[in-house]
Amino acid sequence: MIGKIKVVLGKENEITEWMDLVKQINDQFPGLKTKEEIEKHREEVLLFMSRHEAYCVKMDHKIVGEILFSRKHNKICFLGVAKEYRRNGIARDLLLEAMVTMDRTQDITVSTFCEDDENGAAARALYKKLGFVEGKNTEEFGYPCQILVLHPKVVFKPGHNY
Repeated sequence: MIGKIKVVLGKENEITEWMDLVKQINDQFPGLKTKEEIEKHREEVLLFMSRHEAYCVKMDHKIVGEILFSRKHNKICFLGVAKEYRRNGIARDLLLEAMVTMDRTQDITVSTFCEDDENGAAARALYKKLGFVEGKNTEEFGYPCQILVLHPKVVFKPGHNY
């Protein structure tokens, strides 16, 4: 078990360290198999960082968890945690931090593994625990996926006629 988890903005000067984690876990992500795909992802990460849409968690001065998200599309784009740091709440804390900055009056989406794909069991369980529900099946990077959706929170105001 680890101590308190601190989620921080990903910084462009940490791109090498960020990509070290990506390379460590890339075997679990379609679209991150080749050197060219990883280089393209690096450029995308820098873009997310420039928009403050990249968060990470550090332990022992190294990045052990990262998330990319789009406020414009209200979408979680990438979420990864180093294998030896999983099951410590890092992915949950990254997701919650990102969702705080997103528009909760609109659906938030994430594309993840299909239900019968063992690669996505832990991710799907986390998303569902946070309230995401199954959406349509799709394909990304030539791999079957499913969209999960977190519907908007409805806030009832006292005295308002509904």
